Amino acid sequence: MRTYLVTGGAGFIGSNYIHYMFKKYGDDIRIINVDVLTYAGNLENLKAVENRDNYTFVRADICDKEAIAKIFAENDIDRVVHFAAESHVDRSIANPEVFVQTNVLGTAVMLNCAKAAWENADGTFKEGKKFLHVSTDEVYGSLPDDENAFFYETTPYDPHSPYSASKASSDMLVKAYMDTYKFPANITNCSNNYGPYQFPEKFIPLMINNALNGKKLPVYGDGKNVRDWLYVEDHAKAIDMVQEQGKLFETYNIGGHNEKQNIQILNIILDTLQEMLPEGDPRKELVSKDLITYVEDRKGHDRRYAIAPDKIKAEIGWEPETMFKEGIRKTIQWYFENEDWMKNATSGDYQKYYEAMYSNK
Repeated sequence: MRTYLVTGGAGFIGSNYIHYMFKKYGDDIRIINVDVLTYAGNLENLKAVENRDNYTFVRADICDKEAIAKIFAENDIDRVVHFAAESHVDRSIANPEVFVQTNVLGTAVMLNCAKAAWENADGTFKEGKKFLHVSTDEVYGSLPDDENAFFYETTPYDPHSPYSASKASSDMLVKAYMDTYKFPANITNCSNNYGPYQFPEKFIPLMINNALNGKKLPVYGDGKNVRDWLYVEDHAKAIDMVQEQGKLFETYNIGGHNEKQNIQILNIILDTLQEMLPEGDPRKELVSKDLITYVEDRKGHDRRYAIAPDKIKAEIGWEPETMFKEGIRKTIQWYFENEDWMKNATSGDYQKYYEAMYSNK
């Protein structure tokens, strides 16, 4: 049975990846989920899998060398999928040091522990071991307003926020280990994800939740910043395919072919909410474009992101399957069906779930 060590598996993308992997492989794999449970780590995301015999949760910080080394010592880890990271740009502007600590030093700990566990006496590595570092398109900086301009794997790094700088640094660390030690790894850089379980500080769930509650919908600057949106399950599938079919030491860009201005995304959300809310639902009257409020632009706000997933399609056969119109309906429907999750997330009560489930373990 292949054993996966997933870092940050209680977060948005990590939890969706775990669900995808159990859906695909069932009892043929084992997953160890390591998460320190910051404000964005929510074990309610994994209720459906927590009682599986082939799933284990370990509360640990990726910066804790002893804790991570212990996991490698006690388990024969075949795959590492490294999601764990501080990821909110606004928070990085307010507190950059936390991002350097987790994203750079934490990645160094993960690399060192995996290297120590997997390295043979002659400096080669055990057969079949692989490390996948999950990163972001933000490391590439900003594109011009040109629909023919895209990020490629060869695009020079040009990060502008403390968040993207910390992710660029962690990418460089992984690349250095691949180049120096021939460490068996890949790097993936993805566009903006959306879908179930996304913490409501992020743009799409924030707008959905605020609109349903008749609250202001804050939009940075003129609202014309462009992002490429990727449905999270498509991303999970891409990660699995890179680990199984990707060439070692390579970087793969994972994009959604869904490039839209922020204000366009918001208008689609509002229109879709109006379509999906039944007549007589009091929230229908609250959802209004009058709630849109333009606010001072974010410092260092990149104008446009757009990923060309040509390489991953050509080499591995992956391409996004979920167009935005379909994905946003699935996302909104999930939030409709999981109102308690949203209430717990916005109130902070989701942290109580850990205490209830794991305090005696």
